[in-house]
Parts: sequence; structure tokens; C-alpha cells
Amino acid sequence: MTLFADAVRAAGLPAPRVVPWEQVLRSGGAEFTADEVVRLDSPGENPEVDRLLRDAQDPTRVEGSALWYARFTRALRGLRGGVRLDDADELAVLFDKRRCHAALAAADVPVPCSPTSGPGAVQPSGWDDVRAVMRDHRMPRLFVKLAHGSSASGVLAVESSGGGRIRATTSVELAPDGRLFNSLKVRRYERERDIAAIVDALAPDGLHLERWLPKASQRGRAADLRVVVVDGRATHAVVRTGASPLTNLHLGGRRGDLDAARDAVEAAGARWTDVLAVCERAAACFPRTLCVGVDLLPAVGWRRFAIGEVNAFGDLLPRLTGLPGSGAEGLDTYAAQVAAVLRRAGRVTAPHPAGSDHRHHQHHRHHQHRTGPTHASA
Repeated sequence: MTLFADAVRAAGLPAPRVVPWEQVLRSGGAEFTADEVVRLDSPGENPEVDRLLRDAQDPTRVEGSALWYARFTRALRGLRGGVRLDDADELAVLFDKRRCHAALAAADVPVPCSPTSGPGAVQPSGWDDVRAVMRDHRMPRLFVKLAHGSSASGVLAVESSGGGRIRATTSVELAPDGRLFNSLKVRRYERERDIAAIVDALAPDGLHLERWLPKASQRGRAADLRVVVVDGRATHAVVRTGASPLTNLHLGGRRGDLDAARDAVEAAGARWTDVLAVCERAAACFPRTLCVGVDLLPAVGWRRFAIGEVNAFGDLLPRLTGLPGSGAEGLDTYAAQVAAVLRRAGRVTAPHPAGSDHRHHQHHRHHQHRTGPTHASA
């Protein structure tokens, strides 16, 4: 939240009033005056807030995301008054991967095939059901995700071979007693009983399954893009590359070469403007939310693209300035949001982020509902 507060002050506005998530959760809501502009910050990286949201005594534990979702969406409904830069109903969709995927598909936004969203969706209750989906939907490679997870928490990239062998790549650490922990180390499980134990432990929180689309590469590493869309326009983009299917920067992913990605798109006969337009179409499914971070999956060859996820708190890209022609040149993601608010209103009170107790914790294991490597507001 510090970066956003800096952007507010840099625009010549008063420092924002901060309402910590802990206060919101303990009091059952918060009141804002009619002229206050309210921007929500991620309720992550604070152990006490995490405990209030999912009863977690250890914030590195994976389990409890369904309870987190129920309590977080209830807290959203307890925010009263003010001019909101997001919408509680849209956030409820954004934090449910099944509903978000269905909303994108209904709007003809390209997404990976998913049997757990849309009409006739299946509801896997454990590994046996996942295995059945792999067989019935001819998905030898798929992603298993927590329906309400973030920051790759609980994500498994599962691949099976014709010989019956199976492997899962994930940041989940399976303890000997069966407990699950988020880790900063990506590991591979090749014993099916271990994979089954992880999936069976995750299933009560809800699972979202997606076909694993082979992604384009850059310098021998799998590549995707995080594109920030502010007020309907794609303003910032970063290439993320990884040695594993998980390209998240906090899991060892690296920033790639955006110019090289754009050149690869155009060399393949596609247009870069069309690539950004796909992200804008995804964001348009959530018109009452000012800013989202769109995860764009380029297919091998850089000609076709699909939307992996749309993130409500996907704007933590420090020191990254706006794309040429975006209207955000020279601005970081937070300054672009402030500028958008000022454009909308002509004259407006400084935005007031809800949630900001800035404690940052370094762990080998990482907190579940984090949206970036240093973002720690709650």
C-alpha cells in the first residue's frame, strides 16, 4: 500500500486515510463518507488477518481457502459508503476461479477448457474424481487449482504418460503428517499416492481444473504475461518466465523481455494490439472494478493466446512504467490508477485504500493470499 500512497501524494493529493483489514474484520465493516474514494488493498501477508479470515494458526498452511473466501466476501459487504473503485459482487467472482472462468467463457474470451466451470460443471471431491476427469475429458495434462487460491497456492501442474506414470509440479509441501504448506521451492511429486494425498486434502476447499495449454517460451523458459488493465485500457505488461510450469516471480520466475515477446507475436503474423485487446476484453467482464491484473497465456509460436486468470489485486509490479500509447507512459501501476480516478471525476478527494497494516514477513514458506513478493498489506 506504500507505493499507492506515494502515488497519491505525488499527484498533489493529501495522504490517504488507511482502514486496516484487521479493523474491518473485527468490527464487521467500515464506514466511508460520500466523497471518499475507496480503493481496496490485498488482505494478505498479515498473520492476524489470515487467522481472522481462515482460522490459520500458521499462515504458511494451504488449507482453509473456502473459509477465507466466505469471510472475505462477507467483509466486502460490510464496507459502506464512499465511491468504490471495485465492486463487491465482481470481487466475489474474481476470487472464485470457477465463476471467473465461466464469466470469461460466456463473453467469448479465450480460456483453457475447464470441466469445473459453466453449465454441467463437475465438482471433484478428490483425486479419484480428478483422475476420472483426465480420462473422460482426454486431459493427460491439466492444472489443478484451489477455487479460491492465489499466488499459486495449492496449484498442481499434473501430467500423465501412456505408461500410467504421473507427475505433479507444485509449490505445495506435503508434510509427513499430511499437512500442506506453501513453499518458495517448486517441487515434483512422482508417486501417485503423494499426489492423491495433496489433492484429497485440497478438495474440501473446492477445486478448479483446466487443460494445460503448452506455452510459448523465451530463452528456453516457459513464458506468460501479466497485463494490468486500468479503467478499460491495458497500461502495463511484464513477461514472466520460469523453469517450471509455474512462472510466479516469488517461485523463482524471472521478468522476461517484453520487446522480444512483442517481436515474436508480430513475426508469427499476429498483432500486438490484438494481444492487449484480449486482456481488455477480459477486464471488461468486470466493468465496476477499476484495475485488474490479467494473466495471458501465449501458445507455442506466439500466435494464439488464452486468459489464465483475472486478478483483483494484480497490480504489484514495482518500477514498471506504462506501455507506449497506453496513456500511462512514465507512470507506475498505482500512479495510473490515481490518474484514472482524476480523469473520471475531474476533481476528487484522495483515494482511501481499505487495508494496510504494512508488516512484511520473510519465510521459506510463503503466505497463501499474497499478490506479490513485497506486497504485505492487511
